Amino acid sequence: MDRLTAAAARALAAGDPLGALNRVALRDDPPALALRGLAMAQLGDLVRAKALLRRAGRAFGPREAVARARCIVAEAEIALVSRDLGWPAKALDAARATLEAHGDRVNAAHARYLEVRRFLLIGRIREAERSLADLDPARLPPALRTVHELVVAGIAIRRLRTGEARAALARAGRAADDARIPALSAEVEGACLVLETPAARLISRGEDRLLRLDEVEAVLASKAFIVDACRHVVRDPGKVVSLAQRPVLFALARALGEAWPGDVPRDTLVARAFGSKIADESYRARLRVEMGRLRKVLRALADVRATKQGFALAPRRAHEVVVLAGPVEEQHGAVLAFLADGESWSSSALGLALGTSQRTVQRALDALAAAGTVQPVGRGRARRWMTPPVPGFTTTLLLPAPLPIG
Repeated sequence: MDRLTAAAARALAAGDPLGALNRVALRDDPPALALRGLAMAQLGDLVRAKALLRRAGRAFGPREAVARARCIVAEAEIALVSRDLGWPAKALDAARATLEAHGDRVNAAHARYLEVRRFLLIGRIREAERSLADLDPARLPPALRTVHELVVAGIAIRRLRTGEARAALARAGRAADDARIPALSAEVEGACLVLETPAARLISRGEDRLLRLDEVEAVLASKAFIVDACRHVVRDPGKVVSLAQRPVLFALARALGEAWPGDVPRDTLVARAFGSKIADESYRARLRVEMGRLRKVLRALADVRATKQGFALAPRRAHEVVVLAGPVEEQHGAVLAFLADGESWSSSALGLALGTSQRTVQRALDALAAAGTVQPVGRGRARRWMTPPVPGFTTTLLLPAPLPIG
């Protein structure tokens, strides 16, 4: 690596993409192309960054396997930032193996963190935990220690362990201060806000209030009978019953939970479960069948009793019934929840993260776009979706620690 290339790499590592470009912007040799690609990624031009990194990867000779592997890792990070979750994971795994074989443990660790972050985005928490267990952050530079703690916090948040998340974020903040990279510090601050943002609503005895994540954790640890509309389960201190595959039964259980300790009229239950405004005899007969099924499913947790007006819930062990719902409930709320991170998502990536078809996601995006809730960027296969930006605020930067190339 010559003197200018080394200086550009140091500038990128310090979070100064403009300083790096000043040194290599007019050069077309492979190391300069790779550094230019990383600089453009930090500046937000991900399309040009990807093209530059691919040119660099092709330009490196057969004896420069490590440099090519670093280009692949950088391209994988750009794919993660642009929410291209279908990017070939095998290519990243092969690049990581090459880096490990040649003793480049820092960039190999960076590749592993990209894999873990992808697992988090698509909800594969167990795989993320297994991959993270192989990494020792103590021997890594401050920037990667920050990434490690952010991943630990992300797993803890998804596991509803807010104490662990706060401790990990505190460590991430200290590591980001040591790294002296503003984008990393901003990333940590954004992650900390998650713990202070409403994460759910509690509905109990006719009242409705917002809960932070630590309050959700406390509710789930309580002795209440909980109808959890976030996970579509019903639970008490001794048992959890999933109704994720039985939407009619869950709709009935939620209606009963919201009305507790009172009952719910049959006409209301028909409307909630079947979407009918008129409860004729056929719907009433169907309601009796579904109530029988619900009574059987919940028999270990509660009894479903018929009343003069309708039905009521009677928990067996708990003395309180609550409903836990999302902070905002509207049509296509799950799609909006993913777009709320401020990043641009492809419809295929949203389908992968939500576990549904791309066509279903596309219909939801079209409806949200017609309402002005989301907006598309780009055309064809390059089209991405995002929520409209708030004036005066920038989006998060997920490329805080560029990789030196050469």
